[in-house]
This record gives sequence, structure tokens and C-alpha cells, in this order.
Amino acid sequence: MKLPDLDSETIDRILEMAWEDRTPFEAIALQFGLDEPQTIALMRREMKRSSFEMWRKRVTGRKTKHLKQRDFVEGRFRSQNQKGS
Repeated sequence: MKLPDLDSETIDRILEMAWEDRTPFEAIALQFGLDEPQTIALMRREMKRSSFEMWRKRVTGRKTKHLKQRDFVEGRFRSQNQKGS
């Protein structure tokens, strides 16, 4: 999978956002232009295998990682570093 060229600071921020349970993949796509498969590929590339597997196990099927599956809208935290409305 082709990933865009990203500086280390951007990669660190994407990893941080992907690791957070309540940050949806759509927020990463909006801010950095990476869709869910690209984010997963970046996580696989940048993390140790055991850490990646632990992360995938945790986020697979998690409703909070997808905006359309969430049962809440209001009250979610939005970082000042996060783009969008």
C-alpha cells in the first residue's frame, strides 16, 4: 500500500490519534488524508509487531473508532490540534 511521505512529527501525531480509543479513523482522514487502511498500514510499519497486534485486537469492532457506528455525538473531546468542525 502506498503511503504519502510524512515527517516524523506527523507520523507521531497519527500514531497517537490512532492509539486513542475515542478518536475515529475519519478524524485522521480529515486531518492527514489517510483512510483507514492506510492508517492501519502506517501503524503496522511503525510499531513493533506485538504492539500492532495488541492495538488491532483492541480497535477491531470498536464503535468509537468509526463515526457512523457511534451512539453519541455530543460530549466527545476534540483536541485543539484537530482540524474540522
